[in-house]
Amino acid sequence: MSQKILVTNFSYNVPRAEFEQMAAQLAPAFASVSGCLWKIWLIDEDKKEAGAVYLFQDDAALQAFKASPLVASVLSHPALANFDLKERDIVRGISLLTRAPLG
Repeated sequence: MSQKILVTNFSYNVPRAEFEQMAAQLAPAFASVSGCLWKIWLIDEDKKEAGAVYLFQDDAALQAFKASPLVASVLSHPALANFDLKERDIVRGISLLTRAPLG
């Protein structure tokens, strides 16, 4: 069972404060995703882009997350568009050398 990374990027069409308010309302749902060890929220206000980096305990957890109603609701949100989701394997040994929070 190898941990997996999911990197997401998307654009948003509301003011940053409104985006952050929406994100804060969804944060508890993301925090309770089974098999997700952590999520880091990202934003580039100048480009009106946001995204996240997730660490999943394994590929099964990542795939279950991608197929979840939570992801479907985010992908269909009218304030969000241009989604790019990339799954990545982890180079564990080297990542641990650079203090990656892999547990």
